[in-house]
Amino acid sequence: MRGKIDICSYHSPCGELILGSYGERLCLCRWKEGKHAQFVDARLQRGLLADYVPGSSPVLVETISQLDAYFAKENTGFDIPLLLVGTDFQKIVWNGLGQIPYGTTESYGAFAERLGMPYAVRAVAAANGVNPVSVIIPCHRVVGKNGTLVGYEGGLAAKGFLLELESCIMPLFTTEMHEKREISLRRHRNE
Repeated sequence: MRGKIDICSYHSPCGELILGSYGERLCLCRWKEGKHAQFVDARLQRGLLADYVPGSSPVLVETISQLDAYFAKENTGFDIPLLLVGTDFQKIVWNGLGQIPYGTTESYGAFAERLGMPYAVRAVAAANGVNPVSVIIPCHRVVGKNGTLVGYEGGLAAKGFLLELESCIMPLFTTEMHEKREISLRRHRNE
């Protein structure tokens, strides 16, 4: 008999997230429209021998509460029990992401070097791209050289929004990204 992963939607000011819990731990916080969504879902369901079931759980309720506080700038860190499903290499990368402090960024090269893998920048970036617990494991804090916004599962507008929310330096936050953020904020306020 297969287990179940309780899932629900969370409407953030910069896009919709799908949250999932297995037992008493959060195993999923991914962007609904992410290009790797099917891959992340398949890996999670296969790894846990479980199916998605719409529902709620205490950990999902707590995650929503902490995400609300994060987006209100009342929370700079998350205290949620996590269940990470991936390769050992991916888990090293995801745990390393959690060490990037709120309000700061790190380039892919510097991040790979900090992990002791200076020649594995592309592999580190690939693992970063399939992070199953986005926002909470802050993959948005990894940027290109010179602080450029590159590659983000939730899209560059969402990445820019999160970095601006955390007051990171944003030298290339374009007018177009700013306009998308304002539209998203208006939509979120009207819900």
